Amino acid sequence: MTRAVTVTVAYAAPGVEAIVTVALPAGATVADAVAASGVLQRCGAVPAAIGYAIHGQRAAAHTPVADGDRVELTRPLVADAKAARRARARERPLPHAPPRTRRRP
Repeated sequence: MTRAVTVTVAYAAPGVEAIVTVALPAGATVADAVAASGVLQRCGAVPAAIGYAIHGQRAAAHTPVADGDRVELTRPLVADAKAARRARARERPLPHAPPRTRRRP
């Protein structure tokens, strides 16, 4: 007798949020959970651009899921965080502090 696993599939984008719970046979994968949820089709997401995570930890489509897992669909980054931080620093540099003098003992 094979046991079913219950998995939650979550997707969020600006203006769109979907959380679907699906029941799958034991041995199901992340890809099986996403397909059973229908979230990608409902939200109009491009499957080739979507990544996967289980409870916030990156996962591949062939990763097996366990009962109670939360499969999260991740979108590509819109901006590189390091590049954005460097651009802000260039636009608003920190004021220069006066030179520190050493105290003599």
